[in-house]
Amino acid sequence: MKAFVTVAELGGICAAAERLGYAQSSLSAQLRSLEVELGTAVLHRSNAGVSLTDAGVRLLPYARDALELHEQMRRVVIRARPHLRIGALETLADEWLPDVLHAFEHGAAGPTTLADVTLAVGNRDQLTDDLAAGRLDVVFLFDNAVATSGPHSVVAHDRVVLVAAADHPLAASGPVEPHALLETKFLVAEPGCTTQMLVDRFGRDLTCRTPISMVTGSLAALRRMAAYGSGVALLPSLTAARSLQSGELVEVVVAGGLPVIGIEARWRTRLGSAQPAVSALLSLARRHQPLALDDVPDQRVA
Repeated sequence: MKAFVTVAELGGICAAAERLGYAQSSLSAQLRSLEVELGTAVLHRSNAGVSLTDAGVRLLPYARDALELHEQMRRVVIRARPHLRIGALETLADEWLPDVLHAFEHGAAGPTTLADVTLAVGNRDQLTDDLAAGRLDVVFLFDNAVATSGPHSVVAHDRVVLVAAADHPLAASGPVEPHALLETKFLVAEPGCTTQMLVDRFGRDLTCRTPISMVTGSLAALRRMAAYGSGVALLPSLTAARSLQSGELVEVVVAGGLPVIGIEARWRTRLGSAQPAVSALLSLARRHQPLALDDVPDQRVA
């Protein structure tokens, strides 16, 4: 099963053999043995590589579950703690999640919920794919108001800020009216996050008419470009806090205020022995709020 899942994820027998440390012939033999046992082909083989047959597509989620169950049985037998695989956006992994994990790993949720934790940092698409593929147990993202399947919950909230270089024309003015932003160049980190915030807050004309530069994969690069005057950025305050404190960026006040953004947790449906640990982690996350919601009108909470 491990050979099959690895081939499915990497898209090739050679790459899978290298990942697993097997000879390619040995891995191929394992896959043929699996197909004989099942009585059907699970892989299409061609000169271009391999792909899953319809039977292979149906098998894949069960194969992943079987591997996870095997790992859980092994850990139970040796009395090891559950393994909790966490994923988070760069900002949350840098500015918010460490405090939550520190409390979790020191037993703040109780000794019966302790787990061995690994943390993966990635962009929204990567984390979503890894969760769906069973490579992660729970992920933390900023809520972009797009419907998602599977269990999820908003566990915390953060303020949204509009930031710019100190010498940007908007920085010297008073509160900026939304219509004044229509000709302002925006820097955007991910299409599904801050762009969605612009759409929700100001209407579709803003994203259709406003110049937008995409800076993919690096919030640090986005902040530096904003500091050099390349544009303004609409960010969660966690993302901008250090740059605002250092004076590298300044906050541009928007008339009428900006919305509050949720920090959303998503987790796998079948967590097995990791279920108590995930529940405890979410409970701790809800107790660690970046924003005091008592100061925020209910209608502004995303």
